[in-house]
Formats: sequence, C-alpha cells, structure tokens
Amino acid sequence: MPSLQLPDPMKQFQPPGFEPQHIQTSLGTMVYYSPTGAPWRSPVETAAPPLVFLHSLGGGSSAFEWSKVYPAFATTHRIIAPDLVGWGQSAHPPRDYSIADYLAVITECLEQVAQQPATVVSTSLTAGLVLRLASQRPDLFDSLFLVSPSGYSDFGQDYQSGLAAQLAGTPILDRIIYTLGAANELAVRNFLEQFLFAKRSRITDEMVAAYVASAQQENAEYAALASLKGSLCFDLSLYIDALQTPTFMLWGAASRFTSVAQGQRLASLNPTAVKEFVSMDDVGVLPHLELPAVVIGLLQGWLQAGPT
Repeated sequence: MPSLQLPDPMKQFQPPGFEPQHIQTSLGTMVYYSPTGAPWRSPVETAAPPLVFLHSLGGGSSAFEWSKVYPAFATTHRIIAPDLVGWGQSAHPPRDYSIADYLAVITECLEQVAQQPATVVSTSLTAGLVLRLASQRPDLFDSLFLVSPSGYSDFGQDYQSGLAAQLAGTPILDRIIYTLGAANELAVRNFLEQFLFAKRSRITDEMVAAYVASAQQENAEYAALASLKGSLCFDLSLYIDALQTPTFMLWGAASRFTSVAQGQRLASLNPTAVKEFVSMDDVGVLPHLELPAVVIGLLQGWLQAGPT
C-alpha cells in the first residue's frame, strides 16, 4: 500500500518505524500504521500473519490507544493499526454514523489489508462490533482478543434513554458538549482520570496530547457524538451465541462502563467460543494504556496457544 504523508500532530504519537499507509473505503480514506521503517525489517512484516489492532469509539480515540502494545509483535506478525474512519488521521465525512458504517469499514480493512483470516485485538464498543461481525463473517477472523467488549445496550438495556445520550442528540447542544467535554486538554485529562483509568498517576502528557490532537481534527465530532448519543449501540448478547471464532476476553476490574459481572455473563452465553476470560485488577477500561506490559504478556500467551 502507498505511504501517506501526515502532517503533525498525529504522526508524532506513533512508535519509531510505524509509518502511515492508507486504503480507500466506502466512507473515504482510512489510515493505518504498520512497521515499514527502521528499525523494523520489512521481509518479516510482509510474511507474517496479520494482527489487527482496533481502537475504541470515544472522543479523541485513535490508533495511539494500542501503540504501547503492538510494537512488541512487529517481528512475529504483520501489524495493522487503523484510525477508523471518523477518527485520528482518517477521513472524517460529516454524517450520521451508524453500526452498518463501522461493520463495513472494518470488513473492508480486513479484506483489503489483512487479506487472510486475522487475529483482531480491540476494545469496548469496537470490540462489540468486531464480535458481532465475527458472528456474521467468521471467514475474516482467526481469533479475537477483546478488552471489555460491549454493545452498551446489552441484555435489553436502553442506553439511548440515558441523560448523556439525550443531551448528545440535541442539535447545537451536542457541539457545545463536544467542544467543552472532549476537544480540549482539561476535558481530556479529566475524562481519562474520572472514567478510563484506575490510577491517574499512569496518565502521561503524551496520552492527553494524543487524545486532544485526534479530537481536534476537522469534523471529529460527528463520529464521537454518534457514539455518545447511542447511534452505535446494540445488544451484544444477541450475537454471541452465533460466534465461532476462538475468543479471549480481558476485563479491567475497575471499569466504570461495564462490570466484570456483566462481562462474565456475556462470556457464559458461549463458552465454546470464549476460551478464556480474565479479570485484571487495578485497571479500568484501557489496560493496554495503563499497564501495557501485562496486556502484552496476555496477548503473547493467547497467540502462542493458537486457536482451538
């Protein structure tokens, strides 16, 4: 795939040697990062099995979310770390984003870039969408490593009836909420401290800067508000029974969005496919940013065991 020259500020948040590539999707250009520069050796990268890292769908999210994990696998796997359309450095078409949009662009990424069944690593609502897609297109997947997968309307819950969703769905007010609540340094740091991390001491200036840079991209509010107002939410429990792909579920015990008990309930719906469920103490919904070395170890173990 051709390289894409990125202006600052997003390129600076990638590990050394991870260069932007791009594909054309039905919603526009999608950027993804792969280890194509020094110190990585391209022959290893091109011959290795695909390992795809997909970020969550909260304000300011981007491929940076997994950037402390995927370099550890660059000599054994073909790393593909996209900014999903609407996020990071990818296209931001102003539209009402839907579940079908993200199922489509994830499918297009796997078909065009992975080009063979891939192990997909993902988080939160994106992980829920990946699980839903795997239940419908098992041919795209070798295995799944999912952190707190959720549809945020699981087991009949109605996310859209909540106050946050209703406010985010109110014209004019929605832009004010985004500007004040997601697109500035103070708001990002507060959100990381209050909702995403178990310990604020683990939050770095680089993390805050990466989320702010992504949140301030032109038209970034469209995808973020679609997530916040519930347009991307669904009942994940309705899809787990059809899952065939071997799956590892990791849950942060301090997650403020979905509890370990809820995760265990989801996993119990299909113990044949969900091979492992691990609750990780002292982390929130982003253990791969809070304690990346531990997540690397768990993912290494999952990959070494292989799908069964």
